[in-house]
Amino acid sequence: MKYETQSETNNQWLVREEERVYKSRTEGKLARKCKRIRLIDAFAGAGGMTLGFSKSFGHAFDSVWANDFNDYCVKTYSANFGEHCLSGDIVDILNDSSVLIPQADVVIGGPPCQGFSLLNKNREGDPRKQLWRPYFEIVERSGAGVFVMENVPQLLGSFEHGEIMGTAEAMGFKVWGDVLCAADYGVPQTRRRAFIIGCRFFDPALVFPPRKTHFNPKQNGKQLTLPFDNNGHLKEVQKWKTVRDAIEDLPPPEGTEIRNVQSPLDLHFGRNPTELSRKRYRAIPNEGMNRFDLQRIAPELTPKCWIRKKSGGTDLFGRLWWDRPAFTIRTEFYKPEKGRSLHPKQHRPITHREAARFQSFPDDFIFKGSKIEIAKQIGNAVPPLLAARVADVVYMLLTLEDR
Repeated sequence: MKYETQSETNNQWLVREEERVYKSRTEGKLARKCKRIRLIDAFAGAGGMTLGFSKSFGHAFDSVWANDFNDYCVKTYSANFGEHCLSGDIVDILNDSSVLIPQADVVIGGPPCQGFSLLNKNREGDPRKQLWRPYFEIVERSGAGVFVMENVPQLLGSFEHGEIMGTAEAMGFKVWGDVLCAADYGVPQTRRRAFIIGCRFFDPALVFPPRKTHFNPKQNGKQLTLPFDNNGHLKEVQKWKTVRDAIEDLPPPEGTEIRNVQSPLDLHFGRNPTELSRKRYRAIPNEGMNRFDLQRIAPELTPKCWIRKKSGGTDLFGRLWWDRPAFTIRTEFYKPEKGRSLHPKQHRPITHREAARFQSFPDDFIFKGSKIEIAKQIGNAVPPLLAARVADVVYMLLTLEDR
């Protein structure tokens, strides 16, 4: 790896490398490469992160091994990427002498995040905060030169974050981490996730986070014209994708169960709410309304516990806006009392298909399991389009030595 001239700065050279990868991916050249990059996905879930690294999103990564504890996730992963995803507790899998972890170039994955989540009131001492340890055993056994770990933003700055950094550096990795907003990379959702990236042969801090491809029009209303600007945006930067962009073409949902019809309508079904719930939906008809508006307009319909709770929870029972991204999609997005998940106009919560689109899953992605299990898979997933922009960085790291 060397620069073209002595006078060329690191920044100029890296910008040129980023442009090379971005142009090659958008033209489909990476996906067609003869040399494929071997990938392992630990704690894979439904495979949203693998999907972002796959040729479906313009990349040259091939999944060779994966695992998840949930059998339905494994079935979903296998239906989309092949029969190489192992089901079961990762500790038991790694202790089984018959299990061979294949050689790979990169390990990705998100050890379960509930141990760090602010929604977990018992997060102190939660054993799930230690599942990064078997993740690193997979990294070590596979011989991977790069790893990407994904989790909730609260991971960064935690005690465990320090342990993770120290362990990775002791294994020979240079490590960097940052929090990314999915909307900045074309996902119609303001989901924020932490990523820790490690590389054995190059400092990832020089190339991570990836350049933003979309911007918040309320903060930066001017279309950028330079290939790369000082704020880290690409030339082709666009406004954030919105709820309207994602779901406006869908008709009203039918039924309350998964339907044996062609996608996208198979997962576009509703619920059967009580009449009280229907009255609550109708009482707050405008975009952006929430539980406080319900209390103001129809206190007789408002749960007493909400009336007693004077602060917090402003997105509960909230309506989405047509021309903004969705809020973070959770595993129970079909319950409006858990977050902002009411349709902008129709008096109902969003459907599974709408949630999947807000996560940037393509309509032809195959989900397996009951509607509750599929909702968990959708809500827990890394948005594939966000993962694809992280994959840009990983691809650049893995090909730097070839330049």
